[in-house]
Amino acid sequence: EEEHQLFLTKGKEEYVKYQQVNEDKPLEQGTAFAFIQAVQFVNEKLLERNPEEKALFDVIILSNNSPESGMRIVNSAKQHGLEISKFCFVSDEDSTQYLKSHNVKLFLSADRTDVCNALQRGVSAALIFQQEVQAPSTQLRVVFDGDAVLFSDETDRVFREKGLSGALEYERAMEAVPMGEGPLKAFAIHLGKMRKKFNQENSPIRTYLVTARSGRDMGIRAIKTLREWGLAIDEAFFMDGAPKGPLLSQIQPHIFFDDGLHNIQGAQDIGIPSALVPCNC
Repeated sequence: EEEHQLFLTKGKEEYVKYQQVNEDKPLEQGTAFAFIQAVQFVNEKLLERNPEEKALFDVIILSNNSPESGMRIVNSAKQHGLEISKFCFVSDEDSTQYLKSHNVKLFLSADRTDVCNALQRGVSAALIFQQEVQAPSTQLRVVFDGDAVLFSDETDRVFREKGLSGALEYERAMEAVPMGEGPLKAFAIHLGKMRKKFNQENSPIRTYLVTARSGRDMGIRAIKTLREWGLAIDEAFFMDGAPKGPLLSQIQPHIFFDDGLHNIQGAQDIGIPSALVPCNC
C-alpha cells in the first residue's frame, strides 16, 4: 500500500524510479499473503500424495506495473518463498482482459474497477481490503457467504421487493428448485474438486458456508442446491441474521467472501482477511 500511495501522490515516473532503486528490498506482506501460503501448502500435500500430480493450484500475479517497475515484485515473491508461476506486467492496460486466456478461477484485487471488469468477463472475483493478517499458513480455510456470492441474488431481490414474508413464501415455493449460481460458484466448484483428492481426516482444505439465512425456513434449499451442484461444503452455518464476526473469529479463515460491506467491516474488526463480492458493478 505504501508504494501505491507514492504512485497516487507523486505520479508514475517517481513510482517507477522508487521501485527500481529499491528492487532488491522485499515488499511488505499484503492481505492475501497468508492465503497464497496456504494454497502452496495444499500443493505440497498433493505432491506428497503423488509426485506426478499435475492438477495443482497455479498462482499468477497480474499487475498494471510496467516490466521495468515490476522487477521488485518478482524479487519480493522469490525472497518471501512464494511459488508464483506467472507474472504479467501490462502497464496501463486493462489487465483483466488476460484472465480468460490464463484460465483464471479466482481474481483478487484491491481495485474495484478491475474486480467489476473481471466479474463482467465471467471470472470469479472479489475486492480485497487492506488488513493486518495473522492467519495460520497450514490448512487452507475459505468461508463463503450464500446469496449473491455462492448463490444468485434472486431471494435477495424478492426480499427487497416484498420483505421477509415474501422471501419466505418464495423459498417455500421454490424449495425443490436449485438456486442460480452466484459470482463465486465456479471458484467454489474448483476448490471442491481439489478438496475431493483428500480424505476428510487429513485434508489441507476446509470450506465453510456462513449465511444470514435461517436454517429452519431457508436452509433446506441452500443445502439441496449444494447437493445438486455436487459441491461438498465441510461446515454450514445458518445465522438467521446474527453477526458473523464471532463465528469467523473461531474459524480463522484465510479469506472470507461476502457481498455485504457491514459483514466485511465486522470481519476486519477482528482481523479476518475479507473480500467483497460487489453486486452493483
